[in-house]
Amino acid sequence: MIPGQKENHPTFRRSFLFAAQGFRTAVRTERNIKVMLAGGALAIALGVACGVDLLGWATIVVCCGAVISAELLNTAIETVVDLVSPEFHPLAGRAKDIAAAAVWVLSIAAAVVGALVYARALLG
Repeated sequence: MIPGQKENHPTFRRSFLFAAQGFRTAVRTERNIKVMLAGGALAIALGVACGVDLLGWATIVVCCGAVISAELLNTAIETVVDLVSPEFHPLAGRAKDIAAAAVWVLSIAAAVVGALVYARALLG
């Protein structure tokens, strides 16, 4: 469905405002988003300190964006799981653990990529 086509459907602009609202809510309420944003700021500071080239910057930005996006998706999954299963259930716990593992794997991969980018900048 195209945004704004139906009377009760938000316009394209309002969809972006809802996304910004979701981001603000996550930053205000979720510790791990703050940790990921701090990690992104550290990655940028290291990039400046190491004199990363344009390709390195593109790589850093994509990795930071991917990790933050994965954490936002993890938060959304955990929120929905908590909604549909307010009391503990092993399957709910498994879903939340797997979503968190996806962020963990991506974070490790991004750290390895970052190390390669910084090494290339320092040694290259």
